Amino acid sequence: MGSTPAELPCEDVADNRSGVGGGISDVYGEDSATLDQLVTPWVTSVASGYSLMRDPRYNKGLAFTDKERDAHYLTGLLPPVVLSQDVQERKLMHNLRQYTVPLQRYTALMDLQERNERLFYKLLVDNVEELLPVVYTPTVGEACQKYGSIFRKPQGLYISLKEKGKILEVLKNWPQRGIQVIVVTDGERILGLGDLGCQGMGIPVGKLSLYTALGGIRPSACLPITIDVGTNNEKLLNDEFYIGLKQRRATGQEYADFLHEFMCAVKQNYGEKVLVQFEDFANHNAFDLLSKYSSSHLVFNDDIQGTASVVLAGLIAAQKVLGKTLADHTFLFLGAGEAGTGIAELIALKISKETGAPIDETRKKIWLVDSKGLIVSSRKESLQHFKQPWAHEHEPVKNLIGAVNAIKPTVLIGTSGVGQTFTKEVVEAMATNNEKPLILALSNPTSQAECTAEQAYTWTKGRAIFGSGSPFDPVEYNGKTYLPGQANNCYIFPGLGLGLIMSGAIRVRDDMLLAASEALAAQVTEEHFANGLIYPPFANIRQISANIAASVAAKTYDLGLASNLPRAKDLVKFAESSMYSPVYRNYR
Repeated sequence: MGSTPAELPCEDVADNRSGVGGGISDVYGEDSATLDQLVTPWVTSVASGYSLMRDPRYNKGLAFTDKERDAHYLTGLLPPVVLSQDVQERKLMHNLRQYTVPLQRYTALMDLQERNERLFYKLLVDNVEELLPVVYTPTVGEACQKYGSIFRKPQGLYISLKEKGKILEVLKNWPQRGIQVIVVTDGERILGLGDLGCQGMGIPVGKLSLYTALGGIRPSACLPITIDVGTNNEKLLNDEFYIGLKQRRATGQEYADFLHEFMCAVKQNYGEKVLVQFEDFANHNAFDLLSKYSSSHLVFNDDIQGTASVVLAGLIAAQKVLGKTLADHTFLFLGAGEAGTGIAELIALKISKETGAPIDETRKKIWLVDSKGLIVSSRKESLQHFKQPWAHEHEPVKNLIGAVNAIKPTVLIGTSGVGQTFTKEVVEAMATNNEKPLILALSNPTSQAECTAEQAYTWTKGRAIFGSGSPFDPVEYNGKTYLPGQANNCYIFPGLGLGLIMSGAIRVRDDMLLAASEALAAQVTEEHFANGLIYPPFANIRQISANIAASVAAKTYDLGLASNLPRAKDLVKFAESSMYSPVYRNYR
């Protein structure tokens, strides 16, 4: 397909390949078979011998039974011992815990994913709280920074400007055809680390690992993609080990045309119902892409919508502790980019639905501070379009502490990407104005958090309700242990994706995000509140994802945007039955 003018719509292409089993039709009966039934390890032909051990989908390492070794020409290619998957898991976890450097753990896990897919996901599912910070934030940020140096084997698809005019051909090079979820980045704004160019691939790879481990989407239905349009990072441009295009970023019409060709090719190759998740695009592109393609594609931006949904869930849950409603609060944000404005808009929408007030009115309860100070109406002409709805009538205020003292917020939310900006003075001012100040330091990775959990609890004398984007250890203060909540997008996007897939959704709407938030908040118990938590523990994440998926699917059916008919009677059970299992299968 040649370069397509950005204003032309993509051709609608029907897709009847979708099914349940983790997102795609179960052609070979692999997922519909019970655990005691035999399945055939298909590649292009039946895999056997050396090729079977080199295929991560079917390799079981030392867990191949004697019978399987005989049947598939493996005898002599493995030591004689036969280990169970549980023993393999214990051995690997023991080995991982010997590493003292998180990046070493990350590399070891990526190596495992490349040689034994099911064992990788079993480790991740069974040890999610321990391994989540390794495969995702904060360790994935360091991995992206050093991706060129640690690069061993390519994962996902790299689509660079060199492929302009033939993106559809590149997509067809990917061996799996039934793709249901694509996570795509252009690497311009990786976490709080800035432009990492092609090395941002660690983010789509990590996100899709979590779609499988936490949401049960089959690995073969997932495709990580990096769009390489260059980088403006001088350090990378001068790095001999950099793996991307060594040129400055394409912008303007050239960039828009290239992305449009990509979006059209995706729809043409994979159909109407493939979910495209935009990840870590810079603000100016992120809003434009979401606005442009939300009416023609099944698209979702985790930085704008996923962050908003998980933060809203924490705020809804916190009201049970505070005995208030969202409409009773005044919100102040530090940071007015994708995350900040996305969260603010979803809060305003939720309050509007609860109170019946117009959204223009509910927005007035929400104030944002950017690098130039409080966003007020006198600045409106110079503001980017996505900031303009938050420009309210007020005298100019130049800094955060001035805004806290002037606005007297009950909720303080940090999405600035700048560490230690919630200073002692700011946090103490929040504690002076509120009996239980709600403080969310959401920037990733940990080094970029606006304040630490220990600082929040210490400076408020243990009164804060605290949440963060990256994990913090429990805090001891005055003889009491506080468990910081983590407003991690991993709570939302795996269940949201599963709900969209199992309902056959054709578009994403804000009401689906609200449904996801409400479903997550409903799973916070009194016991969790007693420990200071406003999110449920990650240990139950698959059950949490199933409940979120059911709520999202129900809303999709209610909105008339579902194509998988008839609707299942019990959507929670349907979600659970749709999830990929990482347990080894027995081979004929």
